[in-house]
Amino acid sequence: MYKKRNHILPVVAFLLCTFWGFAQAPEKNQESMEDMWGDAETLDANIREGKGKLFDESNFGMFIHWGLYSDLAGKWDGKTYYGIGEWLMNPKVANVPPEDYMKVAKEFNPAQFDAKAIAQLAKDAGMKYIVITSKHHEGFAMFDTKASDFDIVDATPFGRDPMKELSAACKELGLGFGFYYSHYQDWTAPGGANGPTTNADGTEASFTDYFYNKCKPQVREICTNYGDIDFVWFDTPGGMPKEYVLELANMVRELQPNAMMSSRVGHGLGDYVTHGDMEVPPENLDILWESVDTNNDSWSFAWYDNNFKSPKEILHRLISTVGRGGTYMFNVGPNGDGVVPEIGAKFLEEAGKWIKKYPQVVYDAGSSPWGHALPWGDVTTQGNSLFLSVFDWPQDGKLYLPGLQSDIASAHILGGKKTVNLKYTTKNDWTIFEVPYKKPDAPVAVIEVKLKSAPKANHTHGVYPNIKATILTDFAKVSDAEKKSIRWMEKFGEWVKTTQVSNWKKNGTVELEVNVLEPGYYYLDLNYKGEGRLVWKTTTDEGIVVQNEQAATEKYVAYPMGIIEFKTTGKHKVTVSLVRGDAETSSLKSIIIKPIQ
Repeated sequence: MYKKRNHILPVVAFLLCTFWGFAQAPEKNQESMEDMWGDAETLDANIREGKGKLFDESNFGMFIHWGLYSDLAGKWDGKTYYGIGEWLMNPKVANVPPEDYMKVAKEFNPAQFDAKAIAQLAKDAGMKYIVITSKHHEGFAMFDTKASDFDIVDATPFGRDPMKELSAACKELGLGFGFYYSHYQDWTAPGGANGPTTNADGTEASFTDYFYNKCKPQVREICTNYGDIDFVWFDTPGGMPKEYVLELANMVRELQPNAMMSSRVGHGLGDYVTHGDMEVPPENLDILWESVDTNNDSWSFAWYDNNFKSPKEILHRLISTVGRGGTYMFNVGPNGDGVVPEIGAKFLEEAGKWIKKYPQVVYDAGSSPWGHALPWGDVTTQGNSLFLSVFDWPQDGKLYLPGLQSDIASAHILGGKKTVNLKYTTKNDWTIFEVPYKKPDAPVAVIEVKLKSAPKANHTHGVYPNIKATILTDFAKVSDAEKKSIRWMEKFGEWVKTTQVSNWKKNGTVELEVNVLEPGYYYLDLNYKGEGRLVWKTTTDEGIVVQNEQAATEKYVAYPMGIIEFKTTGKHKVTVSLVRGDAETSSLKSIIIKPIQ
């Protein structure tokens, strides 16, 4: 088996790129990376074949955000607040006083909640487990708790414990089950982070009181009252002192020794690393990790948010995560009635039908030997087989694979009533498959390439004769400029992350290596942002120069630079530099090389 861990990206680089995406909280965390993650290389030392087996082999799980905020659906006092709905009461959004927010529970009655239907949706979608919010930052417990009256059994007309029902439904269908719990933040409990600072009697509230009176007892309850669980998914540890995190982690391991804990427990005490929200990293990672994503823009239900990811997009992000060596947890947000929105459910079911047809692409699959996505799709592995998931099917009957270093035994298209063997040729270190002009399956076609030995490939990015190649600055060698990861919000809480090169010095350069199959002319675009007009120069190791002035905006946009020529086949260096413009604000994200057709 070509295991996920066999393709290595240094852990230090991973920590650098995940620091900014570590917590869902929109505030910047103050902990050091060392404190947050500990020794990442040891996270998966003894658990892949033990309690981590479900996580490591499933590669696909369901996340559920559901609480009082689901009933409010992004509105307060008649006004809509755009962004992630579960943060509605926060001062940075609607700024709802705790006493007013807590009154919402009196009207919360999700009478249409059907645990079996939700568990069946997860199973039909090809997911192998469910993790659900038992208590989010709002402080409302979606389970029966003795530590607080602010819970779904005691404070609402619903009067039932939906977590009991969902955990039972998951066990019935053979799905794993676990809980999300916001351990540091509690906006309605005195002493909780970002919550009331005084008790009801006017005395000062302390975090210690919150921790021992509510947080720890509730974590004990979710680890005690629901049988064996597979996950305890803490969130936003923020400034939580290490002794409290250690106390929680030790209790979880005592009560649920087979439960996996996400790194968001804090202080390096998790069993695996959770990447930044809505983020699939561009390079393979050599540790146990997951990407958490959501089916539209908000994690919880919001009345206006119907920007659901299509089945193709779900599969693309899932396969890309598995291709990078990770596990994908995909969120749904049931509405105030307890029902998953119809469009989101339908798209998940369609994705699930595809997974049922091609399970080997996802389950227990290894990462891509290329270490990154390819322009037409991505690659996962099983043993000596490559599975090419082709999202953009070539129109000229040729699928190009650069840098494969293992000999091919056979290649065929999967999914049809009969096996379609593919002819192929090799040229330099490229493999060229002859494929049908018509895409054989939708939304993704799959080609299995059986190899005579373990998969091995050159990581250099190809310049393709029939499809554009986007090469990110993540893969660049940078001199006299600053390469760093940045993130920003499109709407409140909706993070976008990229790697950029900025702060250019006089001789600053970005150097990328490319592998050219067909010499000749290609269009060159640069994707950048900045202020005013910028002049960029691109040169090759063959002395070709492309220099042009284009406008710039505060958003990343791909601008045409002109035509670049490669005179010979093989590996070449492409170097980009800023000739004129604001050296501090001018930021390069990627280069794009397109065939002239």
